[in-house]
This record gives sequence, C-alpha cells and structure tokens, in this order.
Amino acid sequence: MEIDARGVYYKQLNEQIREAVGRGETRIVLRNVNGQRYIGGGLRGDDVTVEVNGVPGNDLAAFMDGPTVHVMNNAQDGCANTMNAGRLFVHGDAGDVVGYGMRGGSVHVKGHVGYRVGIHMKAYKTQSPVIVAGGTAGDFFGEYLAGGTLVLLGMERDGKPLVGDYCGTGIHGGQIYLRGAYDPYHVSTEHIAVAEADAGEMKAIEKDLEAFAEAFGFTLGEILSEPFTVLRPKSHRPFGDLYVNRP
Repeated sequence: MEIDARGVYYKQLNEQIREAVGRGETRIVLRNVNGQRYIGGGLRGDDVTVEVNGVPGNDLAAFMDGPTVHVMNNAQDGCANTMNAGRLFVHGDAGDVVGYGMRGGSVHVKGHVGYRVGIHMKAYKTQSPVIVAGGTAGDFFGEYLAGGTLVLLGMERDGKPLVGDYCGTGIHGGQIYLRGAYDPYHVSTEHIAVAEADAGEMKAIEKDLEAFAEAFGFTLGEILSEPFTVLRPKSHRPFGDLYVNRP
C-alpha cells in the first residue's frame, strides 16, 4: 500500500504505518516524506518492508525489531538508534550517530556518514549488529564500540579522508574494518590493535559486502579491489588504568 506523507505530522504518519502493519500489510511505500521523525520506530515484523521516498527525519528505525526499510534518498541523524533487529538501506548519505547503541540487525549506507557512527554499539549472544558505509565517516567513528562490526568502504571519497579523528576511541569490543588507504593519525594505537584483515576476517563480512553490492549497484570485485585493515580492542577495559584502585 502507499501513504502520501506530504504535510502529515510525524505522529499521524507513524500511526498510519503501525495501523497498516496491524492490518497485515507487508509492503508500505511512503511518498513525499519531508523530515518526519521516528519512521519505523519500534516497528515489528520480519516480513514487513517500508520504502521511504523523500528525506526522513531523525531516529529513523529506532528500536526497530525485524522489518526492512529502504530510504531512497538521504537520512538524517540517529537512524537505527538502539535497533534490535531488521535491515536498513540508505540509498544516499546518512547523518550523525548512525546505529547509536544498536543491538542487532544491519545498516547499509551507500554514501557518506557523519560523526560518532556506531557509538556504544553492542552484541549479545547471537545478536551482532553490522553497519556498512560506502563513503567516508566523520570523527569518532566506532566510539566506545562494545560489539558488532563497522565497515567503512570509501568507494567515493569526494576529497575527504576515509575516516575522521579519534576513530575507535574507547573501543572495548567488536571490530572496525577500513578499506583502502587512510591516515594513521586518525586511529589511536594506544588501545587499538591494527592489522591487515586476513582471509578469515574477510570471510566474516562477505555476506554484508554482498548485501551492500546488491543493494547499491556495485560488484563484490569492486569492493574487494582494495585491501582492508581491521581494528580490534587491545583490552576490554581500555581506560582501566585511569581509575583509582580502592582497598
């Protein structure tokens, strides 16, 4: 079914989406979206697909638990905030704090992402979230990462560095993959182990790279034409030495 979002207040739009899913709709196409927030927020249903035409507002797919969302344009800040399960595909750029506290599912962004992407992302038992961005990222990429996987491809850099300052600050779980050349100045090695990704590590992200390629018109060969570097935490308590030991 289709919903025309032109001029519709965000609360009413989200109510329409939830009501449609409650009636058994499995494919919902939104037209003329213009900054409405929380689209897909808390939405459930593994068989539900939402196509967003226009630019959604902040916290797209927040707390989402199962559906697939395609944004056919750019996305603003906080998409996939604390998302539990599902898939989000952004066919443009995305803003800051993508995947904040994300607990499961996957996010694929064709273009660039902003600051603090993947901050506080975590894994639990069988749930291990993944974010793949095709362009570049701003500062604090993977800040305080506690679990899951971040992949930054740099397919198009537009003159920007692959990753901004303080990449992986406070990382204590999970892993970050960087494709191609990057400035080592942007990655602190004090708390991060840096190495070229081996065959096993590349195999671990192959399905996510294939999903990115299929969604956005790339080939896996194009993506794998550059080497990958993997960043992992040296410790699960990177700032432990800063605390005072009490008797």
